[in-house]
Amino acid sequence: MIRVTVMYPQTEGARFDMDYYVNKHVPLVGDLCGAAMKSATIDAGLAGMTPGDPPPYVAMVHMTFESVEAFQGAFGPNIPQIMGDVPNYTDIAPQVQISEVKE
Repeated sequence: MIRVTVMYPQTEGARFDMDYYVNKHVPLVGDLCGAAMKSATIDAGLAGMTPGDPPPYVAMVHMTFESVEAFQGAFGPNIPQIMGDVPNYTDIAPQVQISEVKE
């Protein structure tokens, strides 16, 4: 099992519409990836490590797939539509990490 994490770093003056992200963008990605995406959870950043620090990331989504190949097969053909939707909720450049899930 792999986890694809998309992170949106806290950026001075940036825009991020959490409602759109939660209710429209992530469901769109789920619909486009279909059964290949096993789950998706969304984190909304609250704070940094010490009191008063902003969160390092405004938001993250963690999506699970059986394999890198399953992710690439489901996500790859839909990149234009997925990335085309990003300006609808943010001007932050997302960071992506693919990890092997160890349980």
